[in-house]
Amino acid sequence: MNTTVFVFHPSLEGSSRVNKKLSDAARQIGLDVRDMYMIYPDFRIDIKREQEVLTHTDRIVLQFPMYWYSTPALLKQWEDDVLEYGWAYGSTGTALRGKELIVAVSPGGSGDDYVHGSGKNYTVTDLLRPLQATSNLIGTKYIKPFITAGASGMTDGEAARKAQEYVEYITRGQLEALGAYE
Repeated sequence: MNTTVFVFHPSLEGSSRVNKKLSDAARQIGLDVRDMYMIYPDFRIDIKREQEVLTHTDRIVLQFPMYWYSTPALLKQWEDDVLEYGWAYGSTGTALRGKELIVAVSPGGSGDDYVHGSGKNYTVTDLLRPLQATSNLIGTKYIKPFITAGASGMTDGEAARKAQEYVEYITRGQLEALGAYE
């Protein structure tokens, strides 16, 4: 299965310890890892190039830190530009149908904060529902997200273990889709 990891971190080589470890681990096993902020520092996205990359992959991984309970700005811009009507959705927009979509997100807060009724009052999965709705619209299979909670306080050893789990997860043969109300 051809897997492409799209990393949306504005400072992957600078302030990112966890996302850097995750992306490096994916790159070390030979996956196509694209540092989107390095490719598009000016937010001028080459739509045709991105569509070409998406066309040639079976498993799309969107990797990013959680910012204000959402995605980094470039990921939103990428969605707006690349997932065009008539290409990704609509009556003739079937380019991504049947592909798998995995969200690999790293909120800074601990997993205990993301529980109904305490802390943030929402699970990380709840906060990712707009991406699941997008997946439904474009016809991809929305795989259960890979969540690296507590990224802000992780030790290097914890981050390394999480990176190993990450590559094992995103390269697994069969992955489970996330249901609409899980």
